[in-house]
Amino acid sequence: MQCFSCIIFHVLKVMYFRYDKAYMEANQSGWTFFSNHGHVYFLIALYPGISLREIADRVGITERTAIAIVQDLVDSEFIIKEKIGRSNQYEVIPNKTLRHPLESRVALKELVNLMKKKR
Repeated sequence: MQCFSCIIFHVLKVMYFRYDKAYMEANQSGWTFFSNHGHVYFLIALYPGISLREIADRVGITERTAIAIVQDLVDSEFIIKEKIGRSNQYEVIPNKTLRHPLESRVALKELVNLMKKKR
């Protein structure tokens, strides 16, 4: 399991830096193991109070796409959206698992905890 943890760390570490097109082009043709939905989920888990603009900037997507992804995550009950004043706050639901049947036994909470340790 330690090996799996190392792999996940290396795959997701790019999320701690701003989107860098040159980095993505130089490393594995720009693809990642997790979708933009996964990146958005992990950013919300790691940085409570992060803005949609910051999410879009870090993932490398438009703000409109970030809004759509957050709404998908809310509709699928992966995150909770709470209106506070004029802004929204988002909170992850930690007891969820990855969606694909091949990874359905992997708890998102475990991945988030791993990423928090590696920061």
